[in-house]
Amino acid sequence: MGAFFAALRITLVFYLITPGSSTCLIGCSCTDENMGRSLLCMETPMGQIPKDIPHDFTKIRIENCRLTELPRGSFSNVSALEFLWLNFNEITLMNIKSLEGLANLTELRLQGNKLTSVPWTAFQNTPKLKILDLKHNRLDVLPEHALRHLPALTYLDLSFNQLSVISKDVFINWPLYQTAEKVWGKEGLVSNVVLALHDNPWLCDCRLKGFVEFIRAVSPPIILMNSYLMCVGPASKADKFFHEIQLKTCMKPVASAPATNITLPLGANATLTCLVKARPGPTIQWMYSLKIIRGFAATETQIDEETITSQLVIPSLHLADRGIYTCMANNFISNSSVSIMVNISSSNSSAPLHPPVPMLSSNESTYIDIRIAKQTVYGITLEWYAATDNPAETWFTIHFGKYDSPRKEMIYIGPGINSYSVSDLLPVTKYEVCVTLKNHPPREGQCIVFVTGSDISELEQRERLIHIIVIVCAMVLAVPAGMYACTTEAKFNCVDRCIDLWKKRRLHRENLQGSERQGTFDSLQAASDEGLYRDSEEKPKKRRKSEDKSKGGSAAYLY
Repeated sequence: MGAFFAALRITLVFYLITPGSSTCLIGCSCTDENMGRSLLCMETPMGQIPKDIPHDFTKIRIENCRLTELPRGSFSNVSALEFLWLNFNEITLMNIKSLEGLANLTELRLQGNKLTSVPWTAFQNTPKLKILDLKHNRLDVLPEHALRHLPALTYLDLSFNQLSVISKDVFINWPLYQTAEKVWGKEGLVSNVVLALHDNPWLCDCRLKGFVEFIRAVSPPIILMNSYLMCVGPASKADKFFHEIQLKTCMKPVASAPATNITLPLGANATLTCLVKARPGPTIQWMYSLKIIRGFAATETQIDEETITSQLVIPSLHLADRGIYTCMANNFISNSSVSIMVNISSSNSSAPLHPPVPMLSSNESTYIDIRIAKQTVYGITLEWYAATDNPAETWFTIHFGKYDSPRKEMIYIGPGINSYSVSDLLPVTKYEVCVTLKNHPPREGQCIVFVTGSDISELEQRERLIHIIVIVCAMVLAVPAGMYACTTEAKFNCVDRCIDLWKKRRLHRENLQGSERQGTFDSLQAASDEGLYRDSEEKPKKRRKSEDKSKGGSAAYLY
């Protein structure tokens, strides 16, 4: 009897120390069957594939276990594995090497996961795979060579996914199809192949033409699980079956315009019309020089299955709106464009123009209006309007540097861009920035001069609290804190006066430190206003003189 218990203990120890052939995962059940050992894990919150799966399993079924991905070599230690079911998990990612080491796998089921794509080359490691179940996922693309590495497949289920357009070449390039096509007439040489492709949002336009024709011609041994494939779009084909529709060959876009050169009076509303023929329907966009600054509304109307009209509406034409407007249409085949020239006439030469576009003199071919659109503690953002003959091809040059520097940095800006940001500015520094046509020297009206503040750290702390009152010659303006700016058209005696006023105001503010009003928004505001007001009252005659001199331009110091 003692010998019997000793043998039993030895057997039990052996049972516990040989995990490759005897153990089972916690929360799972293991069984021995005629075809080999099986592992069943149902609703076990794993989160990831266990790394200690015994190597002698031939069947593994892990379902509702919240798996999120199949990493590289997920089951590479289970080389005898033939059946792998991973249904109803939350798998979103499948590594290209996730099936590594599974040369004996014949059945893979991934139903009810969240896959948006599958690395089809992963099936190079499963040459014996016969059943592939991918239904109820989120696949939206089936590459042309997806089935290249599945020569033994007899069941493929892609139903209930998000496939909308696939090529017939997916199946023409399938090695099983190419081989079987030669011997399908000989009974018994080729097994039936079942395809499930139903309940996908098929978009029945010209891109699906080849696939629709393939489905119509399918015959045994290829068998469709559901041969009534239905279109979801476009609207003219929605809810129709494949066998009810006729699709045309795809066609590259051809854009045209009823009028390519129009002339309208200043202030009138303009409607530019572009007609596009294409299969499938194209995307249409309008390109013009002021698109970033002055965006106009465009509407599209479907004339018939292959014709679309796009209209761009320009309300209240400005002088800067003249130029070339290009209607661009493209689909997956090619693109096409048509250009419309907009000219502006004015019967009354003294008619006012919408700011900020001024009257052009007869000798000015190009006008550029430049302004500081945004200002921060460390830099500025420039915007400009430009009236050019060919805005779609017009390049600009930005000249930037210290005001007294003879050489400025030059930055080249491509067509369609009307803004540029300058950062990392030095404190207490006078800068000049100009915008010109590419490689042209700056001229009057194309430059801005600005002076940065004297204490960056102070500005950074107070920029959200302090409003500064700034004298622009005879005008008082409220502007954001941060820097001073003036156009080069300004008379610099006005600029000098602005600097003097600022210095006096700053000195006055420093003298107020320690008083009860110091440190509050109201006190700083009031102190600044009072100081400037008293200065401006001291010499009213000089102020009026500065005002007269500044009519040709403006100067502003922003603090």
